[in-house]
Amino acid sequence: MWTVVYIAPSMAVAEKVKDLLSTEGLLVTLKAVELNDDGRGSVEVRVPEGEAEEAHEILREHLGQW
Repeated sequence: MWTVVYIAPSMAVAEKVKDLLSTEGLLVTLKAVELNDDGRGSVEVRVPEGEAEEAHEILREHLGQW
């Protein structure tokens, strides 16, 4: 089962988060919840349930740097 670990404000931010987590070896999918034509809106960043804790740790370490 996939677990939401981050809700991005745009597809561009979601792709950046996906790249970060993928680089760390995690499987990642994106699911647009609400997207406007300009790519802004809510996008769920999801990982397998067993990788959620690791994903949260990675995000805590890196999101403050963006």
